[in-house]
Amino acid sequence: MKERKRLAGKRIAALVADGFEQIELTVPMKALRAAGAEVDVVSLRHGKIRGMNLHEPGSRVRVDRTLGEADPAEYDGLLVPGGFINPDLLRQSEEARQFVRAFDAARKPIATLCHGPWVLASAELVSGRQLASWPGIRDDIVHAGGVWRDEEAVRDGNWLSSRGPQDLPAFVREMLDLFTETTPIHAAASPLAAQSSPARTSPPLAALSATAFLPAPSTARRLLSGAATLAVGGLAVAALRRALA
Repeated sequence: MKERKRLAGKRIAALVADGFEQIELTVPMKALRAAGAEVDVVSLRHGKIRGMNLHEPGSRVRVDRTLGEADPAEYDGLLVPGGFINPDLLRQSEEARQFVRAFDAARKPIATLCHGPWVLASAELVSGRQLASWPGIRDDIVHAGGVWRDEEAVRDGNWLSSRGPQDLPAFVREMLDLFTETTPIHAAASPLAAQSSPARTSPPLAALSATAFLPAPSTARRLLSGAATLAVGGLAVAALRRALA
């Protein structure tokens, strides 16, 4: 008799926007689906959203539901990948902040990594919790009242967090265990460490040097970039004129 998959019957929301780190969505999502879970990509808009491989544009992923269409009560857990752009867009959305708060209020599992914890910070959930994240947002976590830990996977009650793509093996393993648990997860938040891990002395080399290896933009891309620059400049001039009027 075939063994029942451990997450069969579970429904997980993956909260992402344009600019998500490609591998931080695709690898966990494949693992969740392989374990029997149904995964919906929930985002700010309809259509397909663009992933990123660090600073380089990646593939597109189709959105299953917008935040206005998704009901947290219909899901058993939440995945919040990172990337430099994705969580910055999400944290500015009140719908996204409310979506995340609903999962935490119901003590449903939340798994996040890299810059994903930015969304938790903007949802005002980080105070009194401990978590890992991309080293570059350590100070955001600390200033939001959390304890930042420089570890590959940190479990705190219904939360699991990791630093970034380098931690995916541990993150995926712990994520599957977390989403297997019966909700609500009543375990109290872990005792806070005495203090946060110290700040890094330099950014990760891969991020520091990545743009140096990008190809030069094509003529079309240069024209598009120039048009965007002119548009932003026009908005700045208009704003200045209004301010001086």
